[in-house]
Amino acid sequence: MTTNSWLAAIVTLGMVAAYEGWLAAVQRRAPGRLAHTTHASLREDWFAAISAQPGSEILAVQTLRNSLMSATMTASTAVLGLMGALSLTAPALHATLGEGATGTAAWPHFTPRLAMELVLLCLLFASLVASVMAVRYYHHAGFIGGMPVGAPQRQRWAAAGSGYVRKAGLLYSWGLRQLILLVPVVTFVLHPLAGVAGALAVVIALTQFDRYRIENE
Repeated sequence: MTTNSWLAAIVTLGMVAAYEGWLAAVQRRAPGRLAHTTHASLREDWFAAISAQPGSEILAVQTLRNSLMSATMTASTAVLGLMGALSLTAPALHATLGEGATGTAAWPHFTPRLAMELVLLCLLFASLVASVMAVRYYHHAGFIGGMPVGAPQRQRWAAAGSGYVRKAGLLYSWGLRQLILLVPVVTFVLHPLAGVAGALAVVIALTQFDRYRIENE
C-alpha cells in the first residue's frame, strides 16, 4: 500500500512538474503565446497611457488600489491556509522527527502523506510570499500613479512605475497559481488516486488559462 501511495505521489507531482517545465520552455520560445506574459505587457501599456493623460491620477490610484486589494485577499487566504496546515502537520512532523521513547532522536520515516503535506506547506508559503510582494509593488506604484502627470517627479519615476505594475501583476498571478496547484496535493491527502485525478484536472485547466487567445479569432 505504501509503495502504491509513493507511486501515486510521484505521478501527481510529476504531472504538474512536467507541465510547468513545458510552460517554461514555451515562455523562452514564444512568450506572446502565454496569457501572463501578454497581460504583463498590457499593464505596462496601461501605465504608460495613464501617465500621458493629465487628470488621470485619481483613476490610476483607484485601479491600483483595486489590484492591491485583490493581492491582499490572496495573501490573507494563503496565510490562513498556512496556519491551518501547520496545525494539522505539526503533530505528524513531531512524531516523525521528534525523540523516540529512549530519548534519542528517532530515525525519520516519511510517509507519502507527510511528504505531500510538506509540499502543501511549501505551496502556501510561496503563495504568501508572492502575494505580499505583489502588495508591496502595487503600493509603490500607487504613489507614482498619484503624482501629477506633468510633474518632473512623475517623469523621473515613470519607468519605475511601469516596472512595478509589471512585477506586481506577475507576482499576483504566481500567488494565485500556487493556490491552484494545491488542488492535487489536497486531493492526494484525501486519497492517493484522487491526487492523480486532481493533477490531471489542474493541468487541463491551466492549459486553457495559460494560453493567450482573442475571443473572436
